[in-house]
Amino acid sequence: MWNLLQIELFKIFKKPRTYLAFAVIAAFIFLIQLGLYVNGKDWMMFMLGSLDETMVVDYNKLVNGYAVCFFVLNLLLVHVPILVALVAGDVVSGEASMGTLRLLAAKPVSRTSIILSKYFATAVYVFALLIWIAVISLLVSLAVFGKNDLIVAKTSGLQLIESSDVLWRYFCAFAFAFIAMMVVAAISLLLSTLSDNSIGPIVATVGIIIVCTLVSEMEIPIYQKYIRPYLFTTYMLGWKGFFYIGSTADGETIKGSIEYLPGIIKSLVALLVYIVALVSSSVFIFRKKDILS
Repeated sequence: MWNLLQIELFKIFKKPRTYLAFAVIAAFIFLIQLGLYVNGKDWMMFMLGSLDETMVVDYNKLVNGYAVCFFVLNLLLVHVPILVALVAGDVVSGEASMGTLRLLAAKPVSRTSIILSKYFATAVYVFALLIWIAVISLLVSLAVFGKNDLIVAKTSGLQLIESSDVLWRYFCAFAFAFIAMMVVAAISLLLSTLSDNSIGPIVATVGIIIVCTLVSEMEIPIYQKYIRPYLFTTYMLGWKGFFYIGSTADGETIKGSIEYLPGIIKSLVALLVYIVALVSSSVFIFRKKDILS
């Protein structure tokens, strides 16, 4: 398995499209950082509305590295699945189109090991991608903007998280995002085992994500009751729950707490179930697949 994993990692990281994702993310984040560095105060004033009419607000301190990273994640993690699909959708079908899949399947290794090694190699790619996002969006932002308290908008109002209580929440958020992205990788892997070209699984994965996201966001009762609970996109934004703090009966925030922890655990379990089901289906299909090319 280890030798197969090394081979699959070599295949993934020798392709230019792999590094295109890193370049696109870097450019996107740097543009956001530049904009907030120049007009961060105006952006924060817009976000907080007329809050300064009732209290004294130091907008310069609120535009800090933690706030910039939170803003980046809200925009970026919605689009990262597309970058994951570009790689994961090619791991099986790409070899089928090149005619090397038959040769690989003829090796003295089980087909189960082949599929699992491809999925684990994709996991390494996703992990590297999220580390890259964390370094640029969090560490670089902290170096440029400094650190201070983080203000998070909720449906019930604004919530202030003390600077000393923020960093561990980002570690949890990125860990949750990794699990969410691995669901996307599992979908692409399954579609890749069903196709003999790379374009189909990539486009199909993006299409599935778009449709499921739209349905899960629709405020239509029949969708909300019978469809939304079973869509993986319903649970992918669970990372935001780490930034919602619990409070006492008097409304005072509790440092180190998470308001919706049961909801986060439910989302995490749902995503893991999706991963197991999708990868198991990929293994089953690939073991039965007639490789003719």
